[in-house]
Amino acid sequence: MSGVNGGHQDVDIDLGGLFRAIWRRRGRVLAATVVFAGLAFTGTSLMSPNYQSEARLLIESRQPEFSGANNQGPPQTTDSPFDESGISSQVQVLRSVDLIKQVAREMKLHELPEFDPTADPSAISDILVMLGIRKNPLDLPPEERVLKEFQEKLQVYQVEKSRVIAIQFTSKDPRLAAAIPNAMAKVFLSLQSGAKLDSNTEASRWLEPEIANLREKVRDAEATVADYRASSDLLLTGETGGTFATKQLNDISTELARVRGERANAEARAENVRAALASGRAVDTLNDVVASPMIQRLKETESNVQGQIADLSTTLLDGHPRLKALKSQLQGIRAQIVSETKKILGSLENEANVGRLRERQLVAQLNTLKATSAKAGEDEVGLRALEREATAQRQLLETYLARYREATSRSGENAAPADARVISQAVEPTERHFPKILPITIVAALASFLVSCVVIMLSELFSGRALRPVGQEVELDFEAERPEAAPMSETASQPATAPDEMEAAGADDFSVESVAAHLCDDDIRVAISISPAGDAGSTNAVMLARLVAEEGRKIVLIDLTGTACPTRLMAQSADLAGITNLLVGEVPFTETIHADRLSDAHIIPQGDADPVLAVRGIERLQIIIDALSNAYDTVLVECGAAGVGAIRKVTRSKDTKIIISAPAAANAEIVDLITGFDVEGFGEIVLMTGTGYPQSGKPGRRAA
Repeated sequence: MSGVNGGHQDVDIDLGGLFRAIWRRRGRVLAATVVFAGLAFTGTSLMSPNYQSEARLLIESRQPEFSGANNQGPPQTTDSPFDESGISSQVQVLRSVDLIKQVAREMKLHELPEFDPTADPSAISDILVMLGIRKNPLDLPPEERVLKEFQEKLQVYQVEKSRVIAIQFTSKDPRLAAAIPNAMAKVFLSLQSGAKLDSNTEASRWLEPEIANLREKVRDAEATVADYRASSDLLLTGETGGTFATKQLNDISTELARVRGERANAEARAENVRAALASGRAVDTLNDVVASPMIQRLKETESNVQGQIADLSTTLLDGHPRLKALKSQLQGIRAQIVSETKKILGSLENEANVGRLRERQLVAQLNTLKATSAKAGEDEVGLRALEREATAQRQLLETYLARYREATSRSGENAAPADARVISQAVEPTERHFPKILPITIVAALASFLVSCVVIMLSELFSGRALRPVGQEVELDFEAERPEAAPMSETASQPATAPDEMEAAGADDFSVESVAAHLCDDDIRVAISISPAGDAGSTNAVMLARLVAEEGRKIVLIDLTGTACPTRLMAQSADLAGITNLLVGEVPFTETIHADRLSDAHIIPQGDADPVLAVRGIERLQIIIDALSNAYDTVLVECGAAGVGAIRKVTRSKDTKIIISAPAAANAEIVDLITGFDVEGFGEIVLMTGTGYPQSGKPGRRAA
């Protein structure tokens, strides 16, 4: 994470600084953690325990296979699907006010103090009611108060990806926590079954007049069909359902085809006989001739005569009278055969003529019946419409009758079970549901620990102490890189980082670098610099501010000198608004803070307001310093050649770090300043000469 500071340089969060800040305040963090954990443990131990129990219902179709004795239809499917909206609707039924009120009445919950918030009112509740912040519970009827408490303790939900509904109830009484879900499930099943019985009863009541009305309509429709059929001569014949005219037409068509076949057959037979006679062929090969009894007798006689002629020809000559008589007789027989054949031909021709006459008659009748059938077809259109209406009325009547029989068979007791069943009864719980003492205590301890750490880190971030410039090295062992500042009340030690420094290990270091390291290592928030030597000491103060800024700390220097030396060295211009303008109240706070020209340090210059007016507002200076200390890691106040009395006006705290910047001051003058601050009760005083200072051999403040 990076940002931009006053010197327009990117900065990162110093994670090590954040953890060090938490470690420095570890006592407070642990104390807060222990206190909040103890409060959570005590509070949960004193709270009345709540118990929770759960019953579960499976929503499924429970239609019996045979609803009544007269129902002989196929068995009903018992596993009909229920969609999500249907299950959600059942959940809302379980949460309905009517069901809850019925359970409350049956279990007499209004007699239990747990369900009446007015039974044991608290003082806080009474005060809130008096102030009008809370509504008076006595304004509600007792049943409504019980309902409100019941709904707060009830939880009904659908188990995910299933048709199971869970009923949870929380109560201070474990027996009541188990009894109420079971009672709700029982009432729910009763309501569902009753609703189905009511539906069947209402259906039966509605179907009775409808069936009576439909019977009259069916009777009228069938009578209309019969009258129309009679008036239109559309009488039914046979099992085919056709009309009389249609049957007649079919019969005549069949007869006409038969007559035409017989006529054609007779004509063919007559033509065959005629051709045989004309060509002189033997006619005894023709079926019609051979089938004639007369021809058969003549042929038999002819055969006998031919036999006699053959017998006599062996003994008699051809001129013998006997032979002549037999031959004459044979010719007569043959002439009779031809005559009979012609008679047969005439008979066949007569038969063909009769067929032609019959055909003409049938064709005439057929044409007449066609016209009649065309008219019958038009009448049948209207008849079919009437029949469809009658059929529809009859089908509707039969449907209503079937439903009526089914509804009446399901109106009996236990004939319509609810479409749900209990798969898990609620049992009396043995462990408390709330509060869980150990988990709550652990959570409270962790929460207080985390909140404390977060508050410390936020304060470090908002103050800027946890920010460092991007690209600047952050040393893990700061003491190994920077020498300790040498307070006047303690013996300072300086690590040897160079050969020359190793030779001077026995001397105290009062350099600007040592003082800067001291301010950084000890996390000095406010320091006041006094320069008895004038601008030379103020210059060292400017160098000190820049060195501290180079260490990644946010530092601001307030110029309270009379010569405005720090302002000239650090500010972009000498005409900028500064501390005098702020004390007078001419400008806002943000317009007096400016960036150093050569470092990341900030400066509040001297300003251009009237110094006399600024002195009158000197009491505001401490407020300004306190505000800056919340935003900066270090606030350095350069007071120039000020005395002890003037410093008392600058700060009220005797623990404020006093830096005496005396690069060219005499030892006696320095001793007098230290003695004066000691008399005023100020604490540790740091001497900054810009170079190493020889040790006097006597430790402490008097050694100077």
